[in-house]
Amino acid sequence: MSRVPRSAWAIKQLLREDLRGRTAYGAPQLDVPVALNTNENSYAVPAAVVDEIVAAIATVAPGLNRYPDREFTDLRGDLAAYLSRSGTSVSPEQVWAGNGSNEVLLHLLQAFGGQGRTALGFTPAYSMHPIIAATTGTSWADGLRGVGVHSTSGGGAFDLSVESAVAQAEQLDPHLVFLCSPNNPTGTALTLDVVTAVHDAAPHAVIVVDEAYAEFARPGTPSALTLLEGRPRLVVTRTMSKAFAFAGGRLGYLAADPELVDALRLVRMPYHLSSPAQAIARATLRHADTMLGTVDVIKEQRDRLVAELATLGLDPVPSDANFVLFGGLRDSHVTWQALLDRGVLVRDVGIAHYLRVTAGTPEETTAFLDAMAALPQDHLSPEHLEGQS
Repeated sequence: MSRVPRSAWAIKQLLREDLRGRTAYGAPQLDVPVALNTNENSYAVPAAVVDEIVAAIATVAPGLNRYPDREFTDLRGDLAAYLSRSGTSVSPEQVWAGNGSNEVLLHLLQAFGGQGRTALGFTPAYSMHPIIAATTGTSWADGLRGVGVHSTSGGGAFDLSVESAVAQAEQLDPHLVFLCSPNNPTGTALTLDVVTAVHDAAPHAVIVVDEAYAEFARPGTPSALTLLEGRPRLVVTRTMSKAFAFAGGRLGYLAADPELVDALRLVRMPYHLSSPAQAIARATLRHADTMLGTVDVIKEQRDRLVAELATLGLDPVPSDANFVLFGGLRDSHVTWQALLDRGVLVRDVGIAHYLRVTAGTPEETTAFLDAMAALPQDHLSPEHLEGQS
């Protein structure tokens, strides 16, 4: 009788070779007075919405002995109606949803990626894109930002030009392309000509525009939803985690051509959205205006962060999201720890000399800015110290 391997060494040998040595995704979950590291909405769900959520769960609870609607028909209708509020008509047949946008992204990679296929993303961008690609055996290509870009909007080092994006897409000829707008962790948004140019330059690829932070965009920032018609390879992903203060509810979704949506049924797990998940998402969507009532306040704090970090001698990147990436630090991890020692948790995103901070409540923003102002000047990079002299 063969023995079951029990040691850590043996398990590593059994692990898929392409996963060995990798590190699991995980933002620190620490009990601190001011948590501004995961781009959550700092505002609690309003009491009236809580009451409706509780009532919705009570309604479905007696039927939990039965499987949920695997087509989540009513929820798809509600999501389509919400997206259509922006002026671009979206039908329920164009909508797909999952337990957070990460599951939706997983479905896309399961359906259109895999062994022998390549996904392209322009880094720095959402760190889960290459991780999810790896779980499906999809090869990942790190495209570059800031190549040949001279931006007048700020954050030029993180912008993506049409010329650069097209050249990289044409050279690689990928099977999927990930575009983030607004981009995480930089907060920068794409112009629609970048999306259409990449779509045309990668004729064998599904083009995924990740719009997780779309509701926080500044006026005039366009959505790729307006480009869906006539482009069956284009996908726009969204989430209720951020603007809807629904991170714990785990509901992500996408809009695409109905035929592409139908293909995702081949890879989803049976009944993947539970009855309670569908019920509470629908209850929340019925209060969309209430849930989105904090968006303008959060945007004000985001813009305050940009303005006040600049006065501290730092380099904040103008943002269309609910967070701000800021540079000018001598050692980003040392500054991260110094802020944590003061009870403020921000995100070290692995970009040298930069940290990312979520726009929270006015009180949280003040606490962060006060902590930054209290840091010794030697936290600034030498170049920025010269600029302060």
